[in-house]
Amino acid sequence: MGVKSFLHEIKTKVSPSRLFKAMITESHEVGPKFMSQHVKSIETVEGHGVTPGCVIKTNFQDGAPFKYMKHRIDAVDPKNYVCKYTLIEGDVLGDKLEKICYDIKFEGTDDGGCTIKVAIDYHTKGDLELDDDEIKKGKDETIGLYKACEDYLTANPNVCA
Repeated sequence: MGVKSFLHEIKTKVSPSRLFKAMITESHEVGPKFMSQHVKSIETVEGHGVTPGCVIKTNFQDGAPFKYMKHRIDAVDPKNYVCKYTLIEGDVLGDKLEKICYDIKFEGTDDGGCTIKVAIDYHTKGDLELDDDEIKKGKDETIGLYKACEDYLTANPNVCA
């Protein structure tokens, strides 16, 4: 198995506490609202809430390129706005990926917004390798997800307040 990693920082105008709630602890409620064209529902299928060991399933809309994906929460620290989770199942992994590990930290900035530090490790099956275009696509999708959440929270200031 090979591992290809990237680290990226995303700056937003939304506070770390609101983004952490929207993207992590309340994602099952908020995610389908800001990703409605792609996501049908987000549900906990193993465990309770967003706690280590629980598994969260995202179901995509009919006609989306993927049907579903499952993430396992590996660690969550709501006080420090940190979450580690692993994409463990779903057609989004394709025939090249065994899993994708995420390490996310939301850090406050002086202007009241935050910087999201995202570390992603792509674990390939066997000796398969991902090319730079595949990594760029994943990186762009990750950035787009956080920007969509930022736009939704900015337009809805009472959500996750």
